[in-house]
Amino acid sequence: MLRLGLTGGIATGKTAVATMLRELRFDVLDADSLYHKLIEPCQPAYNEVVREFGPSVLDNDARVNRAKLAAIVFADPAKLANLNAILHPRVEAVIHQQFAEWAGNGSRDAAFVEAALLVEAGYQKNLDGLVVTWCRPEQQLERLRARGFSDEDAHCRIAAQLPVAEKLSYAREKIDCSGSLEETRRQVQALAAKLRNKTAAPQQ
Repeated sequence: MLRLGLTGGIATGKTAVATMLRELRFDVLDADSLYHKLIEPCQPAYNEVVREFGPSVLDNDARVNRAKLAAIVFADPAKLANLNAILHPRVEAVIHQQFAEWAGNGSRDAAFVEAALLVEAGYQKNLDGLVVTWCRPEQQLERLRARGFSDEDAHCRIAAQLPVAEKLSYAREKIDCSGSLEETRRQVQALAAKLRNKTAAPQQ
């Protein structure tokens, strides 16, 4: 079973590609959702996050307000690095465990972990390769505006990640998400066929 990463810049189509892979019966772990779960009350990273960033990031019900936390860390690279230092090791442990479970349950061909920061966290070293989504920079901005981000927030989110061109340099497979969903789907179907035919050699 190949252990593959699915990554890409924010709003480049990563989640759409993950959905298509699941529809094609590949196992895909959404690692980004793990970050949200880890900072819930009584979860492993909650106390560390509160100690690091203070009670101002909490709502009235003592839950971490992700919007408040995001506003802090995306405005300060050092604080973002501190948050990642708390969360990344825990997320990596879950990823490793999930891949082991899939392999033990007889998953064949390939399984994926979907995460925005696989390269930034250095986790690609533990994988057989990366599938990287991309689109034009102006499309990223348009899509983030459609999600309700201001231009300032959108630029901060994009700047907090490696440039798409750099992520693409790590890619074994690239998915161009600048066109229609059907154009993206055809690329994902071609990737699925390649993986199932075992013609995709592991990244060296």
